[in-house]
Amino acid sequence: MIEDHFGEEVAARYDADSAAMFAPEVVEPAVEFLADQAGDGAALELGVGTGRIALPLAASGVTVHGIDLSEAMVARLRAKPGGEAIDVTIGDFATADAGRTFALAYLVFNTIGNLMTQDAQVACFENVARHLEPGGCFVIEVNVPAPHGETHRLFDAGESHIGIDEYDAVNQGLVSHHYSRTPDGTFAHGSIPLRYVWPSELDLMARIAGMRLRERWGDWTREPFTSHSTKHVSVWTT
Repeated sequence: MIEDHFGEEVAARYDADSAAMFAPEVVEPAVEFLADQAGDGAALELGVGTGRIALPLAASGVTVHGIDLSEAMVARLRAKPGGEAIDVTIGDFATADAGRTFALAYLVFNTIGNLMTQDAQVACFENVARHLEPGGCFVIEVNVPAPHGETHRLFDAGESHIGIDEYDAVNQGLVSHHYSRTPDGTFAHGSIPLRYVWPSELDLMARIAGMRLRERWGDWTREPFTSHSTKHVSVWTT
């Protein structure tokens, strides 16, 4: 259900392009939140990528298993300290079977949007439900879609990377444009299509899969979710 937009070219520069997301002040609250949700159980990361969250979560004492479609991204994970200790299933996280159950499953950094149809996103929730132990939970971090009428949103403006989301309200889609500085000082352009999804829509998907919303926050530090929040961290349980 997922087209692999994270091949060798993207994987080679992914960590550098997303450097701000690797900063301790970004990663540590997410790891603390997820470790709290996992408790003494194991965790399943959908879209494990190069291990931005999986590696520090594993280092905190949580057993982490990943699913990812991109062998190029997983190769970067494997090359990092501790990467070989994380089991990874190569496949579409909407359908792939990790072969066991978990106390926690999670999707971070808007990765739910890589599933380009509503049916695929529902299938993801159903797949997660099959992987969760009784009482287990599913955590998603995702941006709140742009307000009605807004067609573009600047989400990053650093010295080495500029990110702009282009919205298609008719088809509930967006294209995430990335402009990355190359060694010669010019900028290379790459784009990733996504399907944006509303919080209430996610809640309905969870209900279809037999889960219910337990909590929703404005960020990993448990700031309240309000009408001004630009993203949410939501937790559904079986």
